Amino acid sequence: MADTFDLLILGSGPGGYVAAIRASQLGLKVGIVERERLGGICLNWGCIPTKALLRTSEVYHYMTHADAYGLKADNVSFDLGKIVDRSRKVAGQLNAGVKGLMKKNKVQVFEGVGALTGKGKLQVKQGDKTLDLEAKHIMIATGARARDLPFAKADGKRIWTYRHAMVPEVMPTKLLVIGSGAIGVEFASFYNDMGADVTIVEMLDRILPVEDAEVSEFMHKALTKQGIKILTKSGLEKLETGANGVTAAIKGADGKVTSTEFSHAIVAIGIVPNTENIGLEALGVETDRGHIKVDGYGRTNVEGIYAIGDVTGAPWLAHKASHEGIVCVEQIAGKNPHPFETWNIPGCTYSRPQVASVGFTEAKAKEAGYEVKAGKFPFIGNGKAIALGEAEGFVKTVFDAKTGELLGAHMVGAEVTELIQGYVIARQLETTEHELMETVFAHPTLSEMMHESVLSSYNRAIHF
Repeated sequence: MADTFDLLILGSGPGGYVAAIRASQLGLKVGIVERERLGGICLNWGCIPTKALLRTSEVYHYMTHADAYGLKADNVSFDLGKIVDRSRKVAGQLNAGVKGLMKKNKVQVFEGVGALTGKGKLQVKQGDKTLDLEAKHIMIATGARARDLPFAKADGKRIWTYRHAMVPEVMPTKLLVIGSGAIGVEFASFYNDMGADVTIVEMLDRILPVEDAEVSEFMHKALTKQGIKILTKSGLEKLETGANGVTAAIKGADGKVTSTEFSHAIVAIGIVPNTENIGLEALGVETDRGHIKVDGYGRTNVEGIYAIGDVTGAPWLAHKASHEGIVCVEQIAGKNPHPFETWNIPGCTYSRPQVASVGFTEAKAKEAGYEVKAGKFPFIGNGKAIALGEAEGFVKTVFDAKTGELLGAHMVGAEVTELIQGYVIARQLETTEHELMETVFAHPTLSEMMHESVLSSYNRAIHF
């Protein structure tokens, strides 16, 4: 007899394990299947360990610039092995935490490779052993993996994906980063701060292309000032590995192809959903370019089969997956939640400086037909930013001129990934400019810039 559950979840990333906990809270009998480590890519190889690395590079940057704070730190150096070890320990600690949460919430964990074998049926391969599981509801939360270059597969030695870039055996001397989304810019920032000579290649006309154009422009200047070489409107024609590095043929904006040698290359050109070999085709589950098609509750076209997270498409973010999982489970449990929407999902890039945003960019708002009021306030006008020695950056807000609705917010500078949530809450509550203007912000804080940006949108900024 197969083990029977109310809900089986394939994949234990931030979508799967959060969904499992919520389902257990709602009284469902839950099983979760994981082929690698609980917590998925985000916890083990993505969001969390990369932030541990970036924290190290941030501290190292401050140590090498201690004189700016009236301090002395001579002969500053680092131990690469210990840097990587700290990052892996952080991931390990959280992996253990997820194990504890599964036990606490009575979620049965099955280690192995899972696949749908029929409606309500899931098979798990554990080496030579096979388990047959059954459930009324099955959720696909298998996530995604890094996209390879078709002409130069990552080998983990000279050509890296994000997984390789997190556990380097040697520090790159001259690094090529292919792609300038959040992952590419974060690794470029980390390795540049640790002393590598970094070049970013981006096919589009600006880096961080999903961000507001002014943010992209500011980041281009800031990273260039830090010593990073940025090639936009440029494409990689060829990438060949050798004993001592890689040779890249790069077609520039002028159409000319130049050949440059690098010690290593990081490929950060997007992701591929993990939808192969899990039985979707046999059941007729509809997909679009590999991503599973779902409605606002995570329901596929096949009754009893659901999908959440990266396998369902953009934005490919951990917090999006978690929220999707909760909505999906609450619908299964009959709680009638509000359907999931992507209109208010914040995006964060943890480089130096940081980038954070939510909602419409100014250009997208205008394209959508809004009459726009946009304002901007610089870090240099904020006392706390100056005191911190972090006076580069700005906060930008975009409003509907007719209704006062906050359409979007865009931030670049120190700690903006922590500040953005204020605007996310404001949008969720459908706050207008009046409520934001009348809100009292503590002084001295970086958050005062959020207030001043709103004031600036209506030509009322005080300190700039």
